[in-house]
Amino acid sequence: MQNDFLWGVATSAFQLEGSPHADWASWDSILDSKPDVTNHYTLYKEDLCLLKELGVNSYRFSIEWSRIQPKENVWDDGAVAHYQDIIDILLESNIEPMVTIHHFTHPLWFIKKYPWHEDASIEKFSDFVEKIVSTIKGVKYWITFNEPYVLLLGGYLEGCMPPGIKDASLAVKALKNIFICHGMAYDKIHSRIPDAMVSVAHNMAALAPWKRWSPMDRLLAKIAKHFYNHSLLDAFLTGKMRIKFPFKSPIDVDLPIKGKLDFFGVNYYTRVHMRFNPFKKMGVELRHRDIDGYGLTDMGWEVHPYGLQKVLRYASRLNVPLIITENGIATRDDQRKIKFMKRHIDVLEKCIKDGIDVRGYFYWSLIDNYEWLQGLDARFGLYKVDFDTLKRKPTNAAAYYSYLIRSRSF
Repeated sequence: MQNDFLWGVATSAFQLEGSPHADWASWDSILDSKPDVTNHYTLYKEDLCLLKELGVNSYRFSIEWSRIQPKENVWDDGAVAHYQDIIDILLESNIEPMVTIHHFTHPLWFIKKYPWHEDASIEKFSDFVEKIVSTIKGVKYWITFNEPYVLLLGGYLEGCMPPGIKDASLAVKALKNIFICHGMAYDKIHSRIPDAMVSVAHNMAALAPWKRWSPMDRLLAKIAKHFYNHSLLDAFLTGKMRIKFPFKSPIDVDLPIKGKLDFFGVNYYTRVHMRFNPFKKMGVELRHRDIDGYGLTDMGWEVHPYGLQKVLRYASRLNVPLIITENGIATRDDQRKIKFMKRHIDVLEKCIKDGIDVRGYFYWSLIDNYEWLQGLDARFGLYKVDFDTLKRKPTNAAAYYSYLIRSRSF
């Protein structure tokens, strides 16, 4: 194993801890009686011991904004100290921390008064970033935003995530403000930590036509591939985002992010098939089917390991190191989890041998947690959680991941 290859697991604060001050806490009734879904905020020291048990050398986690700033202009230094303690424990254990600044959730006051399509959101997020980078010590790897496109699609087009808006014009405004904030955060981090490694984590999917003989299905797959996988890469390369949709006004936005990327975080889970359906919104239907014979996950997603090779090749044109910041499967079947892991890491090994500069792999997730639109039923964890007793129990996949870390040499 390369000493500098990052083997890790990934989590997000809200999915483990909840927060009574977050927008999602009032959005989803699943959390009404369980603001701390795994009691991780209390049990974090025990959970961090699981990292040493696994043998990982890195851990990606997020800082919950609504705990740091529960009310506008009110800062909770105790919450800052809590996250600093996590970092200190990791460093003492020779585990590299990777901190995500924004992982979907916001303080409730922010989303009510300063949602992302409002220009005032930039200043408010800037204040949060300044608080974090001026007080948190010992972090080299930073993710500014996790899956910004998912945030925009869910929050501004489908309305299934806060702020629950369905307005394409506001989505474009929100997109611009979010990436202005990435550029700002990149500069703030580097002003204090010159050798910092800063990125976003971009959800990338393998995309294919439902019927290869259908011109409309092929066209939809081509458009989706450019929008979902490539347009963000182009924006980092050129500072411009250009997206064309049939019969729609093109998106044409200048973004202050050219070159503001030290590595690129790739979240990869599945392949999606595009089907033309005139009765659906914009004529698009997203479908999953089991073509490779590896089955669908408990969330109905296709298991398609070879798609990882495709998206890593796409991302490699950025000419920065790549890190797989999330990859995992929702299943209660340990053997399926093991096979998923092995197949994807086999693909990763091939990509590295083919010359793609991949520097790390983070499995999602350490323990079972709250999944945004599915609640507590999507079991991604290497450690099972009994949500009644909150006991953690290792899966066979945890032992297998430890074996892979010891045995693979990239």
